[in-house]
Amino acid sequence: MLKEKLIIIITLVMLLCACNMQEQQTQLAQIKAQNKIRVGTLASASNYYQAVQGEQGFEYELSQAFADYLGVELEIVPFFNLSDMFERLESGDLDIIASGLTYNKVRAQQYRYGPTYRTISQKLVYKQGRVRPREFDDLDGNFTVIAKSSHSLTLQKIKKSNPDLTWQETEELDEEELLQAVIDGEIDYTLADSHTLSLFRRYHPNLSIGFSVTRNDPIAWILNKSKDDSLYALLVPFFGEVKQSNQLYVLEEKYFGHVRQFNYVNTLAYIEAIKETLPTYRPWFEQYAGSLDWRLLAALSYQESMWNPRAKSPTGVRGIMMLTRSTAKQVGVTNRLEPEQNIRGGAKYLAKLVKRIPDRIPQPDRTWLALAAYNVGWGHVNDARIITEQQGASPDKWADVKKRLPLLIKKRYYRKTRYGYARGDVAVKYVDNIRRYYDALVWLDENNALAPEPETPKVEKAAQPSKEPVNNDKTEPTPSLSPEEKSKQGENNTQQSQ
Repeated sequence: MLKEKLIIIITLVMLLCACNMQEQQTQLAQIKAQNKIRVGTLASASNYYQAVQGEQGFEYELSQAFADYLGVELEIVPFFNLSDMFERLESGDLDIIASGLTYNKVRAQQYRYGPTYRTISQKLVYKQGRVRPREFDDLDGNFTVIAKSSHSLTLQKIKKSNPDLTWQETEELDEEELLQAVIDGEIDYTLADSHTLSLFRRYHPNLSIGFSVTRNDPIAWILNKSKDDSLYALLVPFFGEVKQSNQLYVLEEKYFGHVRQFNYVNTLAYIEAIKETLPTYRPWFEQYAGSLDWRLLAALSYQESMWNPRAKSPTGVRGIMMLTRSTAKQVGVTNRLEPEQNIRGGAKYLAKLVKRIPDRIPQPDRTWLALAAYNVGWGHVNDARIITEQQGASPDKWADVKKRLPLLIKKRYYRKTRYGYARGDVAVKYVDNIRRYYDALVWLDENNALAPEPETPKVEKAAQPSKEPVNNDKTEPTPSLSPEEKSKQGENNTQQSQ
């Protein structure tokens, strides 16, 4: 009996010791022991979302990079409101919040911020058609923001010097839903972060900016406040490394680089064309896309011709995909003004360019490089890739090559290249435009907001083209030409840009 009691006492002591040891274990040691880090984020287009190709989002990829840095698995935990996310952090169910949240002194009293890695601004937004408010005193309707958000904290600070300022708060809607509520006329005003607004206005151009409420707000990850510095201590070298290695810039370019510029008239015209014109040609985009995404093909076509089958550039490229006579001959197009033929030929040519990209280059960089080649010629793109490598960056990443393409207009650079002068700056804008058009199409399609396509495309048959001179070609330029001749031979005409 005594022996059994002794065994029970020893067992209890061992359990208590084990519990104490676990309590004394650092946060980093626990993460290592569990082989996972738990990261909370608000589900959104800028943070985290599920796509056809899997999990996507700026904060998701940055969190994955940190998990790799620690040598553990990432457990991403999406949330739909801030209250739940912060409660889970406080309870210890999350290690970090990575959700594009800005630094705030009030919040910093309760939580610990990591290093700043981006800056944004907060904008007051309203629907086009209302009188533009230029300050808070101009507001004359329902003003709603997310409860316990950075927007709410900002307004509380402003109210100290502007006591008449009033607003409502909600936990039922996220930032994008509030923006949609403005579009739908359910509320009159809200606040939005600049990056979220840029993404949203790709397909809702009627959302307008009244004024900037804040500028250059620092963004950082958030941890629990404690004396345990084990995890926080690794955030500093991690962010230093992703900045130094250009990894952070590549992520910013991937998710936000193409939406920095906004043109209201152009975007509005595009949305209208999606409703009125795209249904006519959509069956052919789908039929001839092959391994390409038909929506990418359609976006490329809009950038080239605004879906005008009779489009013609000053240099002679023609049709809905703007093919040169030489390129048309390569891909079997006999009448460039016949839209079905032109779409089939453009799809075939783009597919050829994608295949020409080195196999080691992953998506989406392969596609962006191919689109640049469609505009300026693969030879010029490859020249930019060589310059990129010479400058110590990656020739396989569009974000890095994009920086160097504009150098091809400078003599000190193009005179040392194989194919010479090219309007690389135009190619960069060209790809950015297509990416915006593509993103909008994808969003509208996935939200069942595209107009139904007709059963059979009905297009007036175009007249046979008259004799045309041989103009610039979207094929490899000839190295023996002068820089100016190479440019004409190797780059496409300047497209309709924003």
